Amino acid sequence: MKQLNYFGIGILVCMLSTACSSSSKGDASKLTEMSADSAVSTQPERMQVSDVTETFTLKGHSYQSTVVRRPDDALPLVSNAEGEQFVDNRISLRIVSQGRTILERLFTKQDFASLLNARFMKYAILEGLVFDQVTENGLIRYAASVAYPQSDLYVPIRITVTPSGELSIEREEMMDDTPETPEDSEKKPVTR
Repeated sequence: MKQLNYFGIGILVCMLSTACSSSSKGDASKLTEMSADSAVSTQPERMQVSDVTETFTLKGHSYQSTVVRRPDDALPLVSNAEGEQFVDNRISLRIVSQGRTILERLFTKQDFASLLNARFMKYAILEGLVFDQVTENGLIRYAASVAYPQSDLYVPIRITVTPSGELSIEREEMMDDTPETPEDSEKKPVTR
């Protein structure tokens, strides 16, 4: 009887050692995968391509607005405080009504330079542009943002387009979210 118990214990020990060794091999391969994933990338980071089409009505006419955001390698790279690099974006806006192009325009963050301080421009990218609304007085509004990459700090910008395709750009002022900076006495970016 004791021999049978020793035999059973021996089998149990073999099973446990096999399970532990295969588990540790699995853990080692997981560590190798994790360290490969967490290696610092030498390639600049890029936002995804975005292509959004909206349809709206203005003064009884149907309009179609298409906004396409693409990372653009021709633009200067942007670096953050940690030295990570980011590809800036170029955004195209096209508004069409009744087969006629009302507006077709490409934007980079340079189009908003007069609204931003130089220090912010150096470290920011053109993050996005979206259709906002048609106003009561017949204007088409878009919201754009220039932002520090992968952060909540951004400057909101309003783009207004008339039905004839005239465009105006202004900085959107947020009441309590834009205190003055001591460095340059200009408005700080908004925190989301």
